[in-house]
Amino acid sequence: QVQLVESGGGLVQPGGSLRLSCAASGSIFSINAMAWYRQAPGKQRELVAAITSGGTTNYADSVKGRFTISRDNAKNTVYLQMNSLKPEDTAVYHCNADVNVGRRVTYNYWGQGTQVTVSS
Repeated sequence: QVQLVESGGGLVQPGGSLRLSCAASGSIFSINAMAWYRQAPGKQRELVAAITSGGTTNYADSVKGRFTISRDNAKNTVYLQMNSLKPEDTAVYHCNADVNVGRRVTYNYWGQGTQVTVSS
């Protein structure tokens, strides 16, 4: 069993910053891609940023230049540094990971989510 636990969400004013963390624990052999998604009320879940095990990243156009995804493979943790936050960034942010639990056995896992609210 593998768990993803996010932290770092909260209330911030427009223009502010937050750093989200997501730690994976459990029966982990290795982790491939890790990503952050978000879901605002009444909207579909969307990809915010992703990072491969080798460090290649990609971002949604709406967050390019403002958000940075990174990971610490030794700690099985992925981070999302969010700067210049806007009210439209308000959403529940979910961590996602492709986890190798054994040789040639890979499962996709989701975290429970952390609320980010950008408001004055």
